[in-house]
Amino acid sequence: MNDYVKGDFLVETDWLADHLDDPKVRIFDCTTHLIPDPNKVFTVKSGLEDYQAGHIPGAGYLDLQADLSDPAGAFRFTTPGPEAFAAALGAKGLGDDCRVVLYSTAAVSWATRIWWMLYAYGFENAAILNGGWQKWQAEGRAVSTDDCEYGPASFTAKPQLGRIIDRNAVLAALGDDDAVVVNALTKAQHDGTSKAHYGRPGGITGSVCLPALDLLAGDNTFLSTPELTAKFAESGIGLDQRVLTYCGGGVAATVDSFALTLLGHDDVGIYDASLSEWANDHSLPMSAKASAAGRAEG
Repeated sequence: MNDYVKGDFLVETDWLADHLDDPKVRIFDCTTHLIPDPNKVFTVKSGLEDYQAGHIPGAGYLDLQADLSDPAGAFRFTTPGPEAFAAALGAKGLGDDCRVVLYSTAAVSWATRIWWMLYAYGFENAAILNGGWQKWQAEGRAVSTDDCEYGPASFTAKPQLGRIIDRNAVLAALGDDDAVVVNALTKAQHDGTSKAHYGRPGGITGSVCLPALDLLAGDNTFLSTPELTAKFAESGIGLDQRVLTYCGGGVAATVDSFALTLLGHDDVGIYDASLSEWANDHSLPMSAKASAAGRAEG
């Protein structure tokens, strides 16, 4: 049993193994891959092949890009509107009365991204599998290659104010002492020293950096309550502040937001368009240590 304030949002592998046959449980593999691309930073690849090669018995597959992103959105992972979101999940068998468990064979952020969209639409009976596919496999648990499709269900989308936010909310937060803006990308990306960036290198001016991967232990599980609390404190993120997280496209940001929610912090949002929008609009402030170093060297 974990000691997080919102411990129901995380389930352990032994719990899931004991509930594989529960008719109310819906398990979904949420895997997506970002493949480095010299022209577009990353190319998105479905994780369907991973799912077909092996998944947790009874699990279905959710494709973030194909199923749960707005095809008319300006950016690749734009959250769909409530009607489209509800229809897509209902067609996948995720209904209002389900207990949902999400995992990924890749980064946990693909699962937390879908978890956060559910949370933003008022569904609070979803959980992340702690340790994900990596821990499930390491423990030698059952694996299936059988396709699984749940019967259609009814999902009600109830948008929650402030859980998915836009650039204007970020701009307002930057001038508010009671708020903090957090970059979940790597420190190298935040500082602008990484080759991988989303337009202009660096991070949003005035934001702090707490990489999503820093919130996980070596076995891919989330750090304990004291460890998470220390990570946020060390990064200058107050649990009494409004916290807005961002990354490249609103995916890694959800790891930071999810971890804060585990700790019971309920004033958290993610910047959906993140640097995909911000870094390409030169009217918006960005800072990069690399640029200063480059000028000094030149």
